[in-house]
Amino acid sequence: MSKNLFITATETRSGKSVVSLGIMELLMRAVEKVVFFRPLINVKPGKKDNDIRLISSYYKLKLPYRKMYAYTTAQANKLITSGRHEELLEGIYNRYKEIEKNCNFVLCEGTDFGGSTSAFEFDINAEIARNLGCPVLLVANAHNKPVAETLRSIKMSLDSLCEKDCNVIATIVNRADPENEKKLIRQLKRKGMGQTGLVYMIPDENSLGNPTVGEIATILDAEILYGKDKLNTHVYSFTVAAMQLRNFLERIEQGTLIITPGDRCDVIVACLSSVASMSMPNISGIILTGGLKPEKALCKLIEGASVMVPILSVKENTFPAARIIDNIHAAISPGNNRKITRALEVFEKNVNVDKLGDKIVKTTTSIITPKMFEYSLIQKACMHKKHIVLPEGEEERILRAAEILLRKEVVNITLLGNEYEIRKKISRIGLRMKGYNIIEVQKSAFFKDYVHTYYDLRKHRDITMESAHDIMCDVSFFGAMMVYKGHADGMVSGSVHTTGDTIRPAFQIIKTKPGLSIVSSVFFMCLKNRVLVYGDCAINPNPDAKQLAQIAVSSAQTAKLFGIEPRVAMLSYSTGESGKGENVEKVDQATKIAREILKKSGSDIKVVGPIQYDAAVDPSVAKIKMPKSKVAGNATVFIFPDLNTGNNTYKAVQRTAGAVAVGPVLQGLNKPVNDLSRGCSVTDIVNTVAITAIQAQAEKGLI
Repeated sequence: MSKNLFITATETRSGKSVVSLGIMELLMRAVEKVVFFRPLINVKPGKKDNDIRLISSYYKLKLPYRKMYAYTTAQANKLITSGRHEELLEGIYNRYKEIEKNCNFVLCEGTDFGGSTSAFEFDINAEIARNLGCPVLLVANAHNKPVAETLRSIKMSLDSLCEKDCNVIATIVNRADPENEKKLIRQLKRKGMGQTGLVYMIPDENSLGNPTVGEIATILDAEILYGKDKLNTHVYSFTVAAMQLRNFLERIEQGTLIITPGDRCDVIVACLSSVASMSMPNISGIILTGGLKPEKALCKLIEGASVMVPILSVKENTFPAARIIDNIHAAISPGNNRKITRALEVFEKNVNVDKLGDKIVKTTTSIITPKMFEYSLIQKACMHKKHIVLPEGEEERILRAAEILLRKEVVNITLLGNEYEIRKKISRIGLRMKGYNIIEVQKSAFFKDYVHTYYDLRKHRDITMESAHDIMCDVSFFGAMMVYKGHADGMVSGSVHTTGDTIRPAFQIIKTKPGLSIVSSVFFMCLKNRVLVYGDCAINPNPDAKQLAQIAVSSAQTAKLFGIEPRVAMLSYSTGESGKGENVEKVDQATKIAREILKKSGSDIKVVGPIQYDAAVDPSVAKIKMPKSKVAGNATVFIFPDLNTGNNTYKAVQRTAGAVAVGPVLQGLNKPVNDLSRGCSVTDIVNTVAITAIQAQAEKGLI
């Protein structure tokens, strides 16, 4: 079952709120605990978003207003122009996840395409939808447009959504001319635009497209003098009464709003006469401008009128008020139940709600974006808080990452290094950190015990007590010993040390798991719509068949631990029996050994090999090269035959496909230790610490 839907429009004034109401109505009938969320809202300071207020009040949603959006468009624009695009996406994702965990379905609504931010809004809507893993419903605006222009707008929007790998499940062409309906549908199908999902047409409805007197009063901040009970009257046109009565009366039509200076008693009397007349069209209301109000005698006349219309007073002069009214975009206001009811009637009359509802609820997405994967790491790590030691406590990137981890309460942290230097650096770069521990290695109460323990572990290598003392002064060895002794659950190092400096202590002190002869590594390759696992790309230069099989089994287990269904491809330059050679035979033998290991453990993980990368990842190639395989074309775990191939491949994919490479993640050790690259970012450190914490949870049987 799907957990979300993203409604976005082709442009401004598409009638998106009508569709949101209709979708919310069908969801409330089919799903419990539905909430409404807008990633970006376009509001003035001190004002609230109309659609959030509308949906929240009508459906009595209990979620606080502030939780129902992430940023204003002004805030988003500021982040983007300052080069903080990723921060914007991460903030939206985090806000979304906060509300998702307490509900069964999240209906998301895109931006309003208003103001100076409209240029980037459609693309960012598509990017947000993909990043949240939402199927998309597209609302197209056909109001007062030729068919060709409407089709062009829909095509551009669908192309952009498909380019960003969004799953478009339906297109609703809104505010359409009924005469063009059949032509539009025919053209949509002929041009293949209906193949992405369901297509519906909703005709233009005057009562929804025109504002009420009450909506105009709110926008103008008008004082309501008379007719408070008539504010839901719709305004179909307006006229400025600045002429003689004989000319003015000719311009009155059904639903006209009269705008006149507040001292034009003659116009006010004429309007009241028009309202009482059986032969004149009904006006919708009167706006008195310039802050001028009727005199006492005229007020008496108005109060005695047999039929009343709303009479409003505004501070603006006549023509500025008329300009504001002319630019008003009709909205469905909260509390306007008449308009809401009509919107739902129009939606249900023109949309097959059962068919669309079934499609929405049953559509699932397999998209996993880098942000989704990174968020899942943090969430899993927070479930059972672990203690991670960071030997490079004086490095600025480590400290910045530690601040983030402590603020999010992901792990408990011990920093190794000179306490004075660490605290000075924290103060200098302005970090706010609480709850961390600092250990100066040689001053530690554990130091002597660690020296003796290391000596006992390595004395068969003829090590002396003096050597053990010197080695234990090294922060990486001290950190590894903390993990071995249970004084920490895991270690992360390597931002200023080599891979050897990090791994050697782990080999000597923590050692490999029973039944494994090799420690290996994987990278999580976060592509734009999925996460793949590559192993081994960092540790073993040329593993033999048995070692390669162990790498495959460990990599499959690591994938499963982090929520990726393992389907293992043993890579080679040959697929199946199409090629020969020593390297192919090694992979073939490793495949058989890996299957045997998995079979003995009772695992149903599928392994295929030898197989080329294209056959492993591309279903169309797999149908030709290995048609009977359940893994070919759908592999998630890729095992490279040697370090040269693996390291170059992961870097090629990282640089040319724009993938985010998370790792290397070490596997096969008794307790978790992970290595950073010396060029790592703060985000890399945060992710690696979270991964280490999750491995520690698994090692203790908590997940």
